[in-house]
Amino acid sequence: MSEEIKLIRLDLGCGKNKKEGYTGVDSIAFDGVDVVHDLASTPWPFDDDSVDEIHASHFVEHLTGTQRIAFVNECYRILKKGGKCAIITPHWASTRAYGDLTHQWPPVCEMWYYYLSKEWRAVNAPHNVDYQCDFDATWGYSMHPELTVRNQQYQGYALQWFKEAAQDLHATIIKK
Repeated sequence: MSEEIKLIRLDLGCGKNKKEGYTGVDSIAFDGVDVVHDLASTPWPFDDDSVDEIHASHFVEHLTGTQRIAFVNECYRILKKGGKCAIITPHWASTRAYGDLTHQWPPVCEMWYYYLSKEWRAVNAPHNVDYQCDFDATWGYSMHPELTVRNQQYQGYALQWFKEAAQDLHATIIKK
């Protein structure tokens, strides 16, 4: 008889919209929240190297710069090696990044994800010692609905030159 392996998957800052199959974590005890914890404070109530997957949709932009560093450091601490974290934020060139006055400055942008690599920091930002994480990162975009029917070349042009082309920034970081 084989033993079922249970994956630990967290939906951080889930609010009322916890992702199915995930443990919901939020600072407010909304329906569906399984763990009430202020994710801006550390440490989080999870063991080192215990989590397989993290989902954080429209949460990170509410953190200050210092809190964002603590966020990725805690993700790194609790994720298993090879564990991944999906982060979705409003794209910095969309009014979605600025409309909610609880969003913190600066908006989350693609450049931030370079800082999550220990090797990249050693070469490009050796003065930045607050990051303790080491992630590989990839990212992409959810496009404005009117652009989704256009070809890839046009979409790339729009991303470069048109405000509102990208609605959200979708990143996946994987613990090295």
